[in-house]
Amino acid sequence: MENKSEEQAQPEKSIFTAIAQGDLPEFKNILAQHKGSVDFFDENGMTALQHAAYKGNKDMVQLLLDRGADVNSGKHEYNYTALHFGALSGNSDVCKLLLDAGAKPTATNSVGRSASQMAAFVGNHHTVATINNYVPASEISYFSVPQGQQTEPHLPPFLVESLHKFVLGVNIHPVRLALNLQHMSALLENAEKVSKVLEMLCKKEMTRGSDTNEVMAFKYHYLAYILREINNIRDKQKPVESKEDKKHDVIEIFSKKLLKPGKDGVSLDLMDSFLKDCVREFPYRECTTFHQMVTSLTSKDPPPALTVINCTINGQRGFVDAIPYCSTCGEEKPAKKCSKCKTVQYCDRECQRLHWFVHKKACNRESSVPVNSKPNIDPSEITAELQNLVAG
Repeated sequence: MENKSEEQAQPEKSIFTAIAQGDLPEFKNILAQHKGSVDFFDENGMTALQHAAYKGNKDMVQLLLDRGADVNSGKHEYNYTALHFGALSGNSDVCKLLLDAGAKPTATNSVGRSASQMAAFVGNHHTVATINNYVPASEISYFSVPQGQQTEPHLPPFLVESLHKFVLGVNIHPVRLALNLQHMSALLENAEKVSKVLEMLCKKEMTRGSDTNEVMAFKYHYLAYILREINNIRDKQKPVESKEDKKHDVIEIFSKKLLKPGKDGVSLDLMDSFLKDCVREFPYRECTTFHQMVTSLTSKDPPPALTVINCTINGQRGFVDAIPYCSTCGEEKPAKKCSKCKTVQYCDRECQRLHWFVHKKACNRESSVPVNSKPNIDPSEITAELQNLVAG
């Protein structure tokens, strides 16, 4: 019996070794020969899936999930789940795989920290945003099927995919959301139905009992609020006659309204007021998330409302990164710079075009300042220096 146990333990040890070494071919080979469950444990109660998640190895995680690995195994000595380890690895793709497989984002370890909180603790901010913004497609598709006495669903089935993509977005800057809607015109064309579904999703998140997700509830409300505002602008405007006619483009009007600077030429007062109204209209005023946002917004020296909302949805950053942002939509690490002044950055030409009415004055000032890239050199000094070198 002892020999049999040793024979069973050997493949398990080999798999842990292959994961530690990142040896994917060997891992596949061992896994192919292992016919039993892959939910075996090391001396600390860690599964192979948890080891692979901690290493941030997407391929190994996928293979283990395909073999039926328990994504919510809770035998780790400190109650870390695979998602906790994926969050610590900083690999957002691994976290997405685990979430798709049913990992519980609200599960906490022995010190009461969720996976996103652990990711924030070690500075994996994109991973925090990925976890905080995740929602399974089934949550959206539920509303595309008639329920009870309904003769038609709340959400037309053809909108499920685009709405799911819209909800999963990590960049929650209102201008970026507006630009996303520009490429998902069906959502805007069905704005009333979509915003109603988003508010129903908000209510659903707030009535889950112990699984209530206040952050996701607020995000649904936030998305619905922005969608309704853009739709209200559309209702007041005549139809756009052509793609070249930007005068009555609702996305253009909405974006420029929020990007217009205040009297000081810097502060985005209209955006701040708009987003504060959004927070104020959140219907679940007794929840912790609402009180935290209100406390921040009414403090002695309050941060911008966009910062408060972004921290609420995507998680608080423990330190300030020197990461460039698009001046229009807030996207991290934009690909373009203003070709004239080279001082501000944008995602693409559309973002630059939208922001030009703000940037043009500063751009003209900066580009008009002469740049002395080469110092003035006296030829006689060079001649004298050369003579000294030759003489030396």
